[in-house]
Amino acid sequence: MHRLILIAALLLSAAAHAADHPLITQLLAQDKAPPGVVFEIVTGDPQALSWAVPQVADYAKRLRERFPKLDIAVVTHGQEMFALQKDKRATAPKVQAEIEQLVKEQHIPVHVCETYANWRGVGAEAFPDYVNVAPSGPSQIKSYMDLGYVLVKISAPINGKAIP
Repeated sequence: MHRLILIAALLLSAAAHAADHPLITQLLAQDKAPPGVVFEIVTGDPQALSWAVPQVADYAKRLRERFPKLDIAVVTHGQEMFALQKDKRATAPKVQAEIEQLVKEQHIPVHVCETYANWRGVGAEAFPDYVNVAPSGPSQIKSYMDLGYVLVKISAPINGKAIP
């Protein structure tokens, strides 16, 4: 009976992560951790962080369970990044709390793109102190990749499931 329960639990666990990003699956299967992982979020959807941040948090948790000292970073440089402005705290409290938790509790730096913000008339001072305003989102990603980080692109969900 206990064996049957264990098998059922394993099957449910596998099903819960069936829509995993292929790179996350590959990284979790490795014996050795990469130098780091950088998650890229770039969409035209101002609400995208509401689904992307929990997804990144789940991936980060699982990666750190496997590789406790793994360096992880997040770069968001599309329309979604504007939900992180200080004056959006009232309209996006959950997203801002989740980002703040990633930064302060999980020690995962979160970067937004100053260039894109400036194109939209938003200055670096519009973002809270816990968000790193990088001169350029793509350049920030390249800097991480130059250090050997693996790039994981977070894309818009289809039917409620994220796609790689």
